[in-house]
Amino acid sequence: MKSAEISALVKRFIQYKLTLAFAESCTAGLLPSGLVEAQGASSVLLGSIVTYHPEAKRKLLGVSKQTLDVYTAESQQVTNEMVMGLHKKIGADVCVAVTGLCAAGGSETDEKPAGTLFFTFLYQNRAEEHREVFQGDCQSVRQQAVDFVYRKLNELLDRFPPDQEKLTD
Repeated sequence: MKSAEISALVKRFIQYKLTLAFAESCTAGLLPSGLVEAQGASSVLLGSIVTYHPEAKRKLLGVSKQTLDVYTAESQQVTNEMVMGLHKKIGADVCVAVTGLCAAGGSETDEKPAGTLFFTFLYQNRAEEHREVFQGDCQSVRQQAVDFVYRKLNELLDRFPPDQEKLTD
């Protein structure tokens, strides 16, 4: 996503007086690093927790060992627990979690090939899940994931009336 589009996204968050936080695994900090280039990001972005290793997901975000054992660290179930732990720790209006397989290895299967990423968006006590399969090398997959999140955040904001100042719980 271009810097002008990221700036427009941040302005929309400011317009609605919304805060944002990320829980990241495979994107490893790319989500907030792109966002902070925009003016006003400090009034929107509360933080990001990078939990690349399953143990970090457990300790920092409260993902259960059972969920990791049953579904693997690269799963929608883990992403859902990541976003709930993020919301509990940081409490942003909009919380986003992402995990998945940027490259071969890990929990890769025919049903979950390299490039498969899982996203959960939490806002207004609602969770929205997405499973996407991106093509390319690891860096390309990570950048596609960032662009996907920013695009989905814009779509989320499109649902609110222009005169609405803040979401209510």
